[in-house]
Amino acid sequence: MTLLNISNLSLRIGTFKILKDVSFSVAPGEIVAVTGESGSGKSMTAFSVMGLLPDTAEASGALYLEDQNLLDFSEAQMCGMRGKNIGMVFQEPMTALNPVKTIGDQVMETILIHKAMSPEQARDRARALLDRVGLPEDRFPLGRFPHELSGGQRQRVVIAMAIALRPKLLIADEPTTALDVTTQAQILDLLRDLVREFDMGLMIITHDLAVVADLADRIVVMRHGELVETGTTQELLHNMQHPYTKMLFAASNHQVTLPQAPAPQPLLEVSGAIRDYPLPRDGLFAKPKHFRAVKEVSFTLYRGERLGLVGESGCGKSTLTRAILGLEPLQGGDIRLDGMPITTEQNPEIRRRMQVVFQDPFGSFNPRHRVDRLITEPFHTLTDPPKGMARSDLITETLRAVGLKSDDAQKYIHQFSGGQRQRIAIARALITRPELILFDEAVSALDVSVRAQILDLLAELCEAYGLSYLFISHDLSVVRTITDRCLVMQKGEIVEAAPTEEIFAAPQHPYTRALIAAAPQLPDLNQGAA
Repeated sequence: MTLLNISNLSLRIGTFKILKDVSFSVAPGEIVAVTGESGSGKSMTAFSVMGLLPDTAEASGALYLEDQNLLDFSEAQMCGMRGKNIGMVFQEPMTALNPVKTIGDQVMETILIHKAMSPEQARDRARALLDRVGLPEDRFPLGRFPHELSGGQRQRVVIAMAIALRPKLLIADEPTTALDVTTQAQILDLLRDLVREFDMGLMIITHDLAVVADLADRIVVMRHGELVETGTTQELLHNMQHPYTKMLFAASNHQVTLPQAPAPQPLLEVSGAIRDYPLPRDGLFAKPKHFRAVKEVSFTLYRGERLGLVGESGCGKSTLTRAILGLEPLQGGDIRLDGMPITTEQNPEIRRRMQVVFQDPFGSFNPRHRVDRLITEPFHTLTDPPKGMARSDLITETLRAVGLKSDDAQKYIHQFSGGQRQRIAIARALITRPELILFDEAVSALDVSVRAQILDLLAELCEAYGLSYLFISHDLSVVRTITDRCLVMQKGEIVEAAPTEEIFAAPQHPYTRALIAAAPQLPDLNQGAA
């Protein structure tokens, strides 16, 4: 029996073809993973099923949910289907939730819109659903707001909303991309259990092939709006036919070779760092309380060393990073760069010697400025910045160093792909030849093939410029290949520090072992690569 049957689905927006004769099916109780790079048509296929296409889009073919062709439905009819027969979990839970409505009201919303039960019954159903997705009443009352939850907890709320009326089909669009490994494992287990419990079909869209290999019953590989290969998971993993499929899985296991680090010479020294945040008072005359996000953290990063920092969301990674950048004050301890103290009133010299590459390259650039102006922003830290021909030559040299062309300097940031934007972000960090670069989840949102290119670029830059960097990430496979030494952080403390290979081969702390065990792994694909 087939639940969803997509037959020769084509989609056009204006003269541009988005989808080209896409055909596959999802059965009740089956998990089908749709994978491919950005722009392959994965999300547009999902939006076609949900009826969430732009007004100018023209779709042809057939989209049967059981015996009903969704392409023949009006918008009013699709409103009756969404939430009731088809549920969707979006990639970014914070933007999928209304920040001014409680989580209880948002889970109840679908139930009440479809008039499936009375408000009292809807409230009881919302409570039961939040319990079912791992948000018990004693810790997560219905009156909580989204900003009071972590990323993984918000994603659980979104899942509760999507399954409120027990739809026949659930679509999950990159549901774990921004989550740390333990939270990701919990969300995937939850989705798997819900499919079994409600016998619903699940179409999961992801570029994380380790997740695909572990979760899906069948895999659909898309490229440029076309389906290039499909099959059962085990069949496809061990007998790939299409070169694009082979390339995707090879890129997922991509390893780089870093140059030998020089003899240890301290560059960044963090000594007993403490960062407290004030908490709301319990009463008018109650004593003020504080939450300690960073608890006496100490470590040293040496010149030419590539140091990793891993841990779950809320462990203190980002707080520590902001303190290192001089963006937040410490309540104890100190941080020094080459012997100079780092404070919130930093001198331009320290700003020049330390740069950062953020997770979202598009959000970290001003879209109204051209690339030449964007990558020279750090020049304000120089007492005598280059001008004229020297400035142009440095821009050209830096762009070429990150694999871009000199004429890219006159383009705007929207004219580049995600991987190219990240190269521009690295160029901006590199242009003043800093002594230390902080990479904050710099490759987590990239496709596997683009991620492999960026990792190769970092290895080349280490060879050419002797980079020293702190690489903050929740992707353990990336940390393993791109760092010499690794710090593991839990609840504001460094619980383990050792050479990277030692940590992955023989983790000592229980928390480290739990992190590594939770990370999805691709099976041995030697047979399929042959």
